[in-house]
Amino acid sequence: MKIALAQLNYHVGNFEQNTNKIIQSIRRAKQMDCELIVFSELAICGYPPRDFLEFSDFIERCYTSCREIADECTDIAAIVGLPVKNDNPKGKPLFNSAAFLYEGKIQSLHHKSLLPNYDIFDEYRYFEPDYSSKVVEYKGKRIALTICEDLWNIGEEMLYPYSPMDILIKQQPDLMINIAASPFNSDQAEMRKSVLKKNVEKYQLPLLYVNHVGAQTELIFDGGSLALNTNGNIISELKYFEEDFRIFDFNELTSNSKEDNMPIPISKIAWIHDALVLGIKDYFRKLGFTKAILGLSGGIDSAVVLVLATKALGNENVKALLMPSKFSSQHSIDDAIKLADNLNVSYEIIEIEPAFERFGEILSPFFKDLAFDVTEENLQARIRAVLLMAFSNKFGNVLLNTSNKSEAAVGYGTLYGDMCGGLSVIGDLYKTQVYELSEYMNRNQEIIPINTIIKPPSAELRPNQKDSDSLPDYDILDSILYNYIELRKGPRELLEMGFDETIVRKTLRLVNINEYKRHQTAPILRISSKAFGMGRRMPIVAKYLL
Repeated sequence: MKIALAQLNYHVGNFEQNTNKIIQSIRRAKQMDCELIVFSELAICGYPPRDFLEFSDFIERCYTSCREIADECTDIAAIVGLPVKNDNPKGKPLFNSAAFLYEGKIQSLHHKSLLPNYDIFDEYRYFEPDYSSKVVEYKGKRIALTICEDLWNIGEEMLYPYSPMDILIKQQPDLMINIAASPFNSDQAEMRKSVLKKNVEKYQLPLLYVNHVGAQTELIFDGGSLALNTNGNIISELKYFEEDFRIFDFNELTSNSKEDNMPIPISKIAWIHDALVLGIKDYFRKLGFTKAILGLSGGIDSAVVLVLATKALGNENVKALLMPSKFSSQHSIDDAIKLADNLNVSYEIIEIEPAFERFGEILSPFFKDLAFDVTEENLQARIRAVLLMAFSNKFGNVLLNTSNKSEAAVGYGTLYGDMCGGLSVIGDLYKTQVYELSEYMNRNQEIIPINTIIKPPSAELRPNQKDSDSLPDYDILDSILYNYIELRKGPRELLEMGFDETIVRKTLRLVNINEYKRHQTAPILRISSKAFGMGRRMPIVAKYLL
């Protein structure tokens, strides 16, 4: 039996496009004499559809698309994911299902049992779990068909009280197929491989795994679909961050080869780079946008975002505004110009001093002799945001936010100022990771000026300002934040790890009191296991300190 894996980039709710992609892949597989083709979880509607699932018309269009796809399955069978109605009124209205299509119709439906309900996942909101696991019998083979999380229950990854495979294995399957929608984070690929290998080792069956690729708002799907033989060795790994199509012979899957056919591994920062480029590209493409704009300060954050945007959209579709004030250093202006020239990006220079002075005149009767403080600093950031949004409205360029995770965590940013934007590109990267990414971008040639990388970071909103005036060194700050946010280490645990008590108290206080700001930010491209946004649901009004 020849089996094709189709790793495709779907678009949530774009039924015509998704259906056409699936049908074209089926026709391609038929031309290559395949007998079965496999698509990913909820492929017909895209993942995650979220509250679209509450619209009956949305579900009907899933069914209509499925029937169109089934019509193509005459000399070939297909496995494709879609939401399916639950006829039992006592349960949730839908199942997250895989349809087995053959001879022009749906031969069987297989529902997801283990519904994720953590971090970004909220499948219990929509779906009913199903425990009636049954193999697919086709062409003399018995296929154990599972959906994403149904394999995530091995060893230290145990999340559920049982695994559907424990039921399916009693039906003597010949092959495991898992269709998935597994989002990217920088540690996910290796963890995923480990889980899949453990399943093969436990059940002594070959495994085909098909994942989504592409970005849906903040979620990025990296692909990396896999074929593992009976020994748990990887026969082939599909591309990352690209659509791919691969064919496997069943005899190949049941071979006893002990060699992994793995591509040369790349660094974690390279994964992050490629993920962010895809995230920007799909956000714009799927929303019908083409052009971006951002404020280019001469600092490291805006420099990194400009490089990513240029790679994702093309330099002809990206514009930069340099908006110096009397506090901006000449070397920052020079660095920003040099970077724009290196990338051949169009830019304009707009001095904000006249606007800043006029605001000062308007406010002086009320502020009187009060000292210069954060009020005037924020005014500068908000003037810049107004200019950027004016360009956005007039010329149709979507504003890219350039804030990083360290700043967002401790509120080191101006609401309605530098926190503005339609998409936050590096909002899930700590400052230390931003520096690492800049060095990766410069690995072959100097794109980002070296001075931008080596100079002390500063918002340049007052004379001789440095980030270190307000914040701990980023090496220390980022370590505390990572342990608190990603690893969920509480205040007492952080002290036990050896962090300074004064710094811990200050940092956690800043994180907690700035939750209201983060609730108003642009969508953040997710590259970590715990990003700000939909996967981190913290109360705005709370106190969790030492």
